[in-house]
Amino acid sequence: MSEAVVTSTVNHQFRLASRPVGMVTRDDWEYTTEPVPTPGEGEFLVQNLYISLDPAMRGWMNEGRSYVPPVGIGEVMRALAAGRVIESEHSGFEGGDTVIGTFGVQEYAVSNGAMVMKVDPELAPLPVYLGTLGITGLTAYFGLLDVGALKEGETVVVSGAAGAVGMVAGQIAKIKGCKVVGIAGGPEKCEFIRTELGFDAAIDYKSDDIRAALKEHAPKGVDVYFDNVGGEILDTVLTRLARHARIVICGAISQYNNDGPMRGPSNYMSLLVNRARMEGFVVFDYADRYLEAIIEMAGWMNAGKLKTREDIVEGLDNFPETLLKLFRGENTGKLVLQVASE
Repeated sequence: MSEAVVTSTVNHQFRLASRPVGMVTRDDWEYTTEPVPTPGEGEFLVQNLYISLDPAMRGWMNEGRSYVPPVGIGEVMRALAAGRVIESEHSGFEGGDTVIGTFGVQEYAVSNGAMVMKVDPELAPLPVYLGTLGITGLTAYFGLLDVGALKEGETVVVSGAAGAVGMVAGQIAKIKGCKVVGIAGGPEKCEFIRTELGFDAAIDYKSDDIRAALKEHAPKGVDVYFDNVGGEILDTVLTRLARHARIVICGAISQYNNDGPMRGPSNYMSLLVNRARMEGFVVFDYADRYLEAIIEMAGWMNAGKLKTREDIVEGLDNFPETLLKLFRGENTGKLVLQVASE
C-alpha cells in the first residue's frame, strides 16, 4: 500500500476552554494550532478525514464521575474519527491504512493503536463506519437485542427515532419482526422514519399528544422502549407500559444542557405495577462482541434491510456550531464533520 503524504505542517485543534453551564457556546472552546506531531516508536500519525459528533460529547465535558474520565480543561476534545495513516512506527499499521479511533477534534493525531480498528472504505463509505457500522449502530444493536431482549411480535417505541442511534434501533426492531413506533421532531423527520425506514407509526413530539398517540399506536402497551431523550417523553411512556416491559436507557439528550438538576422520572412506580424494568448500558461493555454485530449489520445492509443516512458538514472550524445541531434537533441520521478530502 502506498505511503500517504502529510499535506500540512500545522495541526488545527479544538480544546476545551471551560466547563459549560447550560448550552455549549463557542466561548467554551479554544481553537489552537501546533506543529503536526511526529510518531515515536510503536506509534503512527493519522490525518482525520471525518469526525463523529455525538450527544455523549456533552457529558464528557462535565466534571464528575462517569463511565469515562471527563475531558480536561486545555485538552483536545475527545471524539471518534475516521482517518488515514500518514506515517507509522507501529508494526501493525502502515501508511495508507484507513482507521477508526478516538483521535479527537483536530486535523492530525498520534496513536499507539489502542482501540483502533482498520476498515475498508471500498466496502462502505467512511462516515458509515462512524454511524451504522460504528459505535452508533453497535449502541442500537446491543441496547435493543441484549438489554431490551425484544421478542418477535412485540411493540417497540424509540425516541430520537430520526437520530443516529434511533434510526438504527427502529430498523433492527423491524428486522426482528416487531411493531415499531418512532418519536421524532417535526413532519419531515416523521415522514422519513415512516416512508424510508419502514417504521409502522411516527409521533411528532412537537405537535402530537404523545400519550394519546401511544394509546392509539400501542393499544396493548409498550413492550420495549428505547430511550434516547429522557425527560417528559420518558415520563409519558412510563404511563403506557405493557406487563414485563423493558426500558432501555441509552441517553437523555433533552437533559444534557440543563443549567440545573436533571429531571428524573416521576412515573417510575409504573415499573412496579407492570413488573417492568429500566436499565442503562454503555456500549463499550460489549467490545469483545463488536465484530459479531458489525458482520450481522453489514449483512442486513447488503440485503437492503438496514438503511443508513449521514448528515455531513464540512470544515473543522465549524465544529462548535455543528455540535449544537444535535441538541437543537436539526440533524437527521448520523451527524459527521468532514475535516479533509478523502
